Amino acid sequence: MYAGLTVGVVIPAYNEVAHIGDVIESLPPLVDTVYAVDDCSTDGTWDVIQSYVAAERPEPVPATPTDGGRSIPAVVAIQHEQNRGAGAAVKTGYEHALRGGSDVVVTIDADGQMDTDSMDRLLDPIARGDADFAKGNRLTDAESYAEMPRFRAFGNWLLTALTKWSSGYWSIRDPQNGYTAISAGALQTIDIDAIPDRWGYLNDLLARLNAADICIADVSMPAQYGQEESTIDLDTYVVQTSWTLLRAFCWRLYRRYVCNVDRGTRVASLAGIATLCGGLALTTAGLLAETLPPAFVQRGLLTLVGATVLLGATAVTEWRDAGPRVISE
Repeated sequence: MYAGLTVGVVIPAYNEVAHIGDVIESLPPLVDTVYAVDDCSTDGTWDVIQSYVAAERPEPVPATPTDGGRSIPAVVAIQHEQNRGAGAAVKTGYEHALRGGSDVVVTIDADGQMDTDSMDRLLDPIARGDADFAKGNRLTDAESYAEMPRFRAFGNWLLTALTKWSSGYWSIRDPQNGYTAISAGALQTIDIDAIPDRWGYLNDLLARLNAADICIADVSMPAQYGQEESTIDLDTYVVQTSWTLLRAFCWRLYRRYVCNVDRGTRVASLAGIATLCGGLALTTAGLLAETLPPAFVQRGLLTLVGATVLLGATAVTEWRDAGPRVISE
């Protein structure tokens, strides 16, 4: 428990037999319950998780360690029958944590690259009532980028820029950081089932939080980069994440500027979206069909420009409005 709030920790895991045990044992005493979700691993990850389940221990784990070490919180072992993806594992953990009565739910990766000793700093903005979602930020300055592997740093920089537009949190940093904390109230305002099962789930979650006017916090903390090579299929990752970003961007615009605003703004937003789609269709058709007159293509381009101006004006307005904020810790 932390500041009167019960804390649940979700650990999504896939083939992390070498690290999952160390991560569980490194959790601070403030954690009440661990929800370890095995996404149908092919190694011994599930066996390791089960070994920490309290019911399987010959004696209960003491609430306060007597040897100066750490206590191990109650562990709920959850296993997917088939591999569904990192996002699906997090969603499963969220649902179990809500049913278990957690006031705040933390997510942490099973690879041991996140500093569990910083968890209290992640919880502070939520405990104070300043934010309902907090995430780690490893990139507070140029030196932080220098410490990150080059390829990962470039990818993070690019995804940060795209996520700012997609999510509407214009000052967010390090959006791919899976070390997060969210209040139960914020979780209950979003459609957990609609979050993507695989890559890009964090980007989609941010867009949903923005549409729900949730204030978030970026909490600076050190990174711990291991020596393991990434197993991500780059081609698949780029396609899936790009599609998720585009879908999240369109969904957020619809929710904020069509469903939740006055009639005048709705009309302008619908006009911008409609003309954008129309302009793209006309231009594409004109470029592909050589028999169409040039004037047809010109009208399509003009329509596309008009849509861009309308959506650009909407973006500027959004940038300046008093919507959900990003606070830095």
